[in-house]
This record gives sequence, C-alpha cells and structure tokens, in this order.
Amino acid sequence: MVKVYNSKLETDELQIVKKIEKGSWISMINPTEEEIKKVCEEVQIQEDFIRYSLDYEEKPRIDEEEDDGTILFIMDVPIIEKENESEVYTTMPLGMIVVRDEYFITVALKRNLVIDSFEKKRVKGFITYKKSRFLLQIMYTNASHYLTYLKQINKETEIAESTLKNSMKNRELLKLLNLEKSLVYFTTSLKANELVMEKTLRGKILKLYDEDEDILEDSIIENKQAIEMSKIYSDILNGTMDAYASIISNNLNGVMKFLTSITIILAIPTLISSMLGMNVPVPLQNNPYGFVIILVLSIIATLIVVHMLKKRDLLN
Repeated sequence: MVKVYNSKLETDELQIVKKIEKGSWISMINPTEEEIKKVCEEVQIQEDFIRYSLDYEEKPRIDEEEDDGTILFIMDVPIIEKENESEVYTTMPLGMIVVRDEYFITVALKRNLVIDSFEKKRVKGFITYKKSRFLLQIMYTNASHYLTYLKQINKETEIAESTLKNSMKNRELLKLLNLEKSLVYFTTSLKANELVMEKTLRGKILKLYDEDEDILEDSIIENKQAIEMSKIYSDILNGTMDAYASIISNNLNGVMKFLTSITIILAIPTLISSMLGMNVPVPLQNNPYGFVIILVLSIIATLIVVHMLKKRDLLN
C-alpha cells in the first residue's frame, strides 16, 4: 500500500495527494513489486533502498548513495504481534529515505504506531517538506512509543504476578516468559537505534538547524530512558522468574514428601495384616478376638509412625 502526503505551503495542513510532487511524503506499507518499481522510477532511486527496509532481519543503520545524495535510515520500531492466541511485543525495521532535497519515503512491513501518529496528525509541527526535521520527529516519536510499550509490559507483568500468587498456572508463566523475551528484543533494538541517532548527531549526514539538533538530542535522551527502563524491567522480571521457579520446585518437593509419608503410613497396617493373615499357623488364629486385636495393633503402630513423621516435619 502506498500513500502520498503533502503539506500545504500556506497552512502546513497535511493532505493526501494523488501525484508525487517535490516535498511529498511517500508512505509505503508492505508494498507490492509493482508499487516498488513505480515509486523508484518516479523519484529515481535504487529499488534496494526500499527492499532493505522490507527485510525483517535488517539491523538499524545509515546508508548513503554518494552519487545523488539519497540517504537511507533504518531503525527498529515497536509492534505487537499475535503468537499462539497471545500478544507478543517485538520490533521490526522502519526505513526512512531522504531522496536528495525533494522527497521523503517511509517503508515498513506492517502498520505501526509511529507512522500512524503522523498520518493521523498527532505530531505537532510536522511538515512534509522539512525532511530533516521530519526524520528527527520520527526518531523522537519512536523513542516515546518504546516508553509507552515498556509501561504496558510492566503492567502486564504485575497482573501476571498477582495471578501467580493465587495459583501457579502454566499460562501465566508463559506470559512472563513472553514478556521477558519482549524486553530482550526492545533492549537490543533500542541500543542499535541509539547508535544511528548518535551517528546522525556527530556526522554531517544531514543539514541540522538549531531546532533540529534540539529534537535529536531529546530523541537520544528519550531513547536512553527507554534503554534504562528496559534493563530495569528485565532485571526485575528475571528475578521474578527465578523466584517462581524456586517456589514451584519447593512446592513439588513438599508434595513428594507428603505423598511419601502417606505411603509409609498406609504400608504399616498392610504389612501387619499381611503377616498375620497368611495361610499358615500364626498367633491369634484361634482367638475369638483375633481380628479386633490385630486391628488395634495396626492402629497403634500407625499412630506411632504418624507421630514419628510429624516430629520430623514430614507431614506438612
């Protein structure tokens, strides 16, 4: 899907246009081969720049075409995916192509909140023909969305922990495992994004004005905060998982200990009745009260064993 946006020069109002013009923003979401070729022909760039961004395994980086000054920025953005009827937080690459001083292209495999924020006009001061500022605003918005997702992960962790306190369920443990995996994805992506932003700030890749540098510095600060939050939540979650693993192991040991004690207790009357019930001459075989005596002996022996097990704390 390809959409073309342009900001009016008089009012800076964002509008969808049918024709690609200078100053346009071209938003590409999982484009077809025909759409890729058409856009590349119209703006005169290599198809590889768009295809790189559609590779799910592509890492955040900056690539520059020295011949015409086209620059490709790739950063990871947070998304939510469905996996086995549950939601998993993960990341995917977002390509941002500054085509000379004429066009700005964004390329992604799926819809995401970062691009939606601009398409739905939620970002203040956003103008399509100010390409450098647009790029930096995407970086800032992306870092802000990471913080939002991290807060959601923390809330879901607290809910899962609260449920686990009442009953140990595999579903909640798997939920914590997925959240732990999500934090690993986020931490890795945030660190890679930080390198791209710092390289943009240090290098002379883009012409940055004072306001642009402020946006980029704010983006780096937001990204660092997200990295710290991700590390903290990850450490907490790791500690929680280890604690619950110990609790489950301890509960299992308690159950095994209790079952072993019950087995010993039940074995006492079984042993006595087996020995005195054999088809050979045995004591009390002619005693009219033999059954009662054997029953009483079994009860007494069982009570003695129960008392001994309780003293050794084997029945709790």
